[in-house]
Amino acid sequence: MLAISLLTASCRPQAVSTRAEYQMGEKVPAGPLTYNVVEKVWRSQLGEMFQTRMPQNRFLVITISATNGGGSEVSVPLLQLEAPDGKLYTELENGEGVDNWFGILRTLEPAQTGQGRILFDVPLSSYRLRLSDGDSVSGHFSYVHIPLQIDADPPLVSPTFGKQ
Repeated sequence: MLAISLLTASCRPQAVSTRAEYQMGEKVPAGPLTYNVVEKVWRSQLGEMFQTRMPQNRFLVITISATNGGGSEVSVPLLQLEAPDGKLYTELENGEGVDNWFGILRTLEPAQTGQGRILFDVPLSSYRLRLSDGDSVSGHFSYVHIPLQIDADPPLVSPTFGKQ
C-alpha cells in the first residue's frame, strides 16, 4: 500500500513555480512577451524652453524593451505602476517631450523586439511596474521593482537674444 501511495504521488503533475518579483535589468517573462526594464528617470518637467510640459506630480520616464516570443502578432498593453499603498497608475497616453517614446499602438511580430520610453505622472515614491501575462482570466502579473532615486533635472538653457 505504501509503495502504491508513493508511486501515485510521484505521478501527479508538479506545480510550476513562477517568479513574480524582478529587479530592473532582469528579463521578465509575461505570457508571450519578455520585458526588460532598462532604466528610469524622474523629471520635474519635459521639453525645452517655450515648450515645457509640467506634471501634476512628477514625471517618471521608464525605458523598456519587449520581445514577442510567441508564434503570432501581439500588442504590448499600456502598463501600470503600483504604489506601496496598492494604488495603480496607468501609463500616460501622451508622450510629448519624451525622446524615443514607445507610443500607444505597439504591435510586435513573432521574434520582434521593440524598445522605447514610457511615461507616468506619479508622486515621488518607489513603485512596482505591473506586467500582465496577457490572460485576462488568470489575472497573473509579474512585477519589476522601481526604486525611488531622484535624478537631477538638467538645467534649462536660457535663450540668448542678440548675443553672438
